This record gives sequence, structure tokens and C-alpha cells, in this order.
Amino acid sequence: MEVLLLKVPSFKFSSPISCCSISTRSSSYVKFGFRRFSSLSVSASSTVNEAVTEPSLASPSLGHTTRPHFPILHQEVNGKKLVYLDNAATSQKPTIVLETLQSYYKAYNSNVHRGIHFLSAKATDEYESARRKVATFINAFDSREIVFTRNATEAINLVAYSWGLSNLKRGDEIILTVAEHHSAIVPWQLLAQKVGAVLKFVNLNQDEVPDIDKLQELLSRKTKLVVVHHVSNVLASILPIRDIASWAHDVGAKVLVDACQSVPHMPVDVQSLNVDFLVASSHKMCGPTGIGFLYGKIDLLSSMPPFLGGGEMISDVFYDHSTYAEPPSRFEAGTPAIGEAIGLGAAIDYLSGIGMQTIHDYEVYLGRYLYERLLSVPNIRIYGPAPSEKTERVALCSFNVENIQATDLATLLDQLHGVAIRSGHHCAQPLHRFLGVNASARASLYFYNTKEDVDNFIQALNDTINFFK
Repeated sequence: MEVLLLKVPSFKFSSPISCCSISTRSSSYVKFGFRRFSSLSVSASSTVNEAVTEPSLASPSLGHTTRPHFPILHQEVNGKKLVYLDNAATSQKPTIVLETLQSYYKAYNSNVHRGIHFLSAKATDEYESARRKVATFINAFDSREIVFTRNATEAINLVAYSWGLSNLKRGDEIILTVAEHHSAIVPWQLLAQKVGAVLKFVNLNQDEVPDIDKLQELLSRKTKLVVVHHVSNVLASILPIRDIASWAHDVGAKVLVDACQSVPHMPVDVQSLNVDFLVASSHKMCGPTGIGFLYGKIDLLSSMPPFLGGGEMISDVFYDHSTYAEPPSRFEAGTPAIGEAIGLGAAIDYLSGIGMQTIHDYEVYLGRYLYERLLSVPNIRIYGPAPSEKTERVALCSFNVENIQATDLATLLDQLHGVAIRSGHHCAQPLHRFLGVNASARASLYFYNTKEDVDNFIQALNDTINFFK
């Protein structure tokens, strides 16, 4: 085989793009001329995929309408037009989010909650406004149920070390699925080692979806916590969270949901789902990196001890003891990621302006198109359930091509075609071992992607496969 010489990517931006103006006020939303694809209701307990039709020729797709808002997409990589299909790892940021971050640092950069001057008051107002936006976005009962964290990983660790250490003991059981992200596994392994709890894993069924019937069978009075993803970052499957929460609560267990792959892509209503904890990340939903959030029912958060000690999380400090603030301040020790939180608020304004149902409808259509085009590629193996009238997939596909390493595919797609996909175990090694592979390639879409992106990817993939013949 020829030796592949890697080179540092060269970047070239195409001609300046015209981005539409978007108000930074939370009450102003962007209006898109986009025909709704279906009246699909995103019920967490339903996986019925209704008919999804292609956009009419008279109106542009959501992808075409929103692409001008994302400057990074309008460039060349290694002499080719960038095709960004790595959205499950991180999303790109619209101009309004970039401008909001710049505005904070240029106009009112100051620490929050700690000053009476104008800049501090302005920063505090915007920071707390972002919290309210998150609460509204996921329909939390109270904005105090939203705790800002560095990311979803820290949010899960917060629950493990605060709620877990206070409530779990030797012999208690935690149920997870084999398809969980490492961030939803490792914290509970560490906790189980400390307190003697037992982790039980649910495998996949014949459709390559976590076996929910088996999960229900495993539930007992020993079960104290169920940790599950809403959407799999590898299998593209959606779990019936409302049902899982109901079964767990029937035996007195709590439920923590990793919603990193659902909150950016579909309507999520925590009150309807009736989950106890839910985590998500800003950077996967058009917001900045470095910030995520934990949703927790207020009665649970109020009963939990602090996770970290320091400024802001206290009520009073004495020589020999301290008293603590009420949630969410109790769990936000030190100076928070102020600009990032405000940027997340701007991202939520942007997504809300489009409408999460509109985003989901479009992605169902585009995701099915991706799946069907991939099926035409010779010797390909796509993981997860096949889409059907009864089974819905989100807009990503993890796959392998016979006798070609996933990393080799991803490298050549980038170097020769400017196509960005992900390769590796996607922080899901137990799942890949269950599937009998070390790694997979993954193409993942967002609402700013188009059919042309998919077509360019498929052509590049076929060319890359032919390179190895």
C-alpha cells in the first residue's frame, strides 16, 4: 500500500458572506421562510417517524436559509469547499453568538453578583437572563433548577459527588446502558468504588437499540438511579425517556438523562419527561465552549450538599464552619463562565427563533437522506436501527467500510476532499466492544447542513474507498 503523507491543512475563506442581522434582544427572533416538513410531535416516549417530505422547490431548505449565519462554513480546506459533518462533536456558531460574546467583553465585562456598579449590574442581569432562557428552553418549573457548569461532564460529576455520595450505599444499584458516553459511566464507576454500589448495564436488542424491556426487568427496590442517554451519539437511536422515568419512579429510583444529543436537535420538556436530573452542553447547540448546564428538580437540589467550595456558594463563613447559599448558587463556586453563559443565551434565542420542532422536522428528513445515500456505498456497515415508520433515527450515521480503518477514511476525506467527519470510539468504548469493533466513522448533521453536503460527502467517500482498492 502507498504511504500516506499527512500535511497541515490550509485554509482559505471564500468571498465575504452576507449575514442577516439578528437582534440581540431575547424578545426578537429570526424569521425563516421555510415550509414545515411535517407535524411530527417529538414525544420522548414515542419513536414513530411520520412521513417526511422534501422541501418544495419554491422555497429554500432550512440548511440553505441558515448557512449565511455561520461564517466558518464559508471557507476552503486543503483547496476544497469545507463540508462540516462533525456536529455531534460540536456545532458551529452563528454570527449573533460571536457578536454577543464580543459585546460582553467590549461593553460590560465585569464579575457577577459582586458589585453595585453599572458594569457588574449589567453583567449580572445578562448572566441571570441566560439562566432563565435555559429554563424556558427545556420548560423547567423554575430557573433555580438550572445550574451552570463547565460542561455536561462536570454536571454529571456534580450529581455523582453531591447527590450520589449522600444517597447511595453498599449494595445499591445503578442501571445504565452499554451505549452511554464515558462521561455518564466513569463518574458512577468512581462513586461505586467509594460506596460499594453496583453498576448494571443493559445491552442492545436485535435492532441495535438499548433493550428497554431488559431495563424494565432490571428495575427493583435496590435500584436507586437510572442513567441513560436521550439520543445515542453512535447509534442515532432515541430512548423513551418518559416511560423510563415512570418505571424508575415506581421503584423509588431517580433518573439522570444525558441530553447532549437531544436538546440541540428537538423540543425537550423536562416537566413532561418527569426526569430528576438532565444535562446538556452549550457547544453542541450553537453556543460557546466551556459551559453546560444541569437541570435538577428544586427539591433535590435543595437537599444536596455543595460540590465545590469557595466564593459565591456560601451564605456565611466562620472560623470553624460555613453555611451555604440556596441553589443554584450553592453549586456555582467561584467566578463563573459569564461571557459563555451569555453567549449560550444568545444561541437559545437563535434556535428559538427558528423553532426546535422546525429544526427536528428538517433533520429527520435530512438524516434519512444521509442514511439512504450511505446504503448505496459498497461494503458499508451502518450501526443502529434502520429508519422506518415505527423507528426514528436522528441525523447521524456511524459506520465502517470493510477492510478500511475508520481513521484512514476520515483522514483522506479531510486531506483530499475537505470533508470533516469524526473517527474513533466517540467516547463510547463499551458500545464499540459490544458491536465487535474498535472504532467507527461518524457523519453527523445539523440544521445548517444541506442535501448538497450529503451528496458531496458520499462522492468523497466513494472516491476515498476507491483509493484503497
